[in-house]
Amino acid sequence: MIVTSISDFRKDIKSYLDRVSINFETLIINRGKDSGIVVISLEEYDSLMATNYELLNRANESRLDAAIEKFKSGKSFSKDLIEE
Repeated sequence: MIVTSISDFRKDIKSYLDRVSINFETLIINRGKDSGIVVISLEEYDSLMATNYELLNRANESRLDAAIEKFKSGKSFSKDLIEE
């Protein structure tokens, strides 16, 4: 995570945005007392929105939680892909 002030951000916008885009870092720009902006890459944003969408459905959330528990307890399995 990168934290900067608005004035430092203005001085070197390209460098900050490159770090966010290339390194998948989160940028927080402080704008004064209790005010700020968060900048993330589009790919990260899309991932967050997809996760949020999947978790909106209670059934999906339950299936995901069950799958995570199976994996953590060692009750998962793997399969080889069929090559054509």
